[in-house]
Amino acid sequence: MPKVRNGRWFAAVLMLLSVSLWATRSVEAAELLMFESPGCPWCAQWRAEVGPGYPKSDEGKRAPLRILPLAQASSAGVQFAGPVVMSPTFVLVDDGREVGRIVGYPGADFFWGLLSQMIAKLGRASETEMPLMRLSRNQS
Repeated sequence: MPKVRNGRWFAAVLMLLSVSLWATRSVEAAELLMFESPGCPWCAQWRAEVGPGYPKSDEGKRAPLRILPLAQASSAGVQFAGPVVMSPTFVLVDDGREVGRIVGYPGADFFWGLLSQMIAKLGRASETEMPLMRLSRNQS
């Protein structure tokens, strides 16, 4: 490893690492937005039943959770399919656009099932591109 005299080499390495981390984050740009309001009993029930395990789940790793006040829905910087007017509302977002949503909290079993269906939609774009990638590889 070269001896660092002026720090430029070190700064270049840090810059390269941060660009790599940013690029990795942009690939996994999906997130789950939870819109809640103060005193919402269904929000509290979701937090008790699902909340602690969500970050550890496969779904939570694929779409990290961001909790926002319902009043901030219009300023969340997301292209929604429609207005968010009820709490809790869970919106799966990928690349700034809504992929799907769950309005209300139907219980843990229904929540996980509905969320899994929405997350399955995330892979559909890459699945449609895969045959084209295979064809181009076979041609060379």
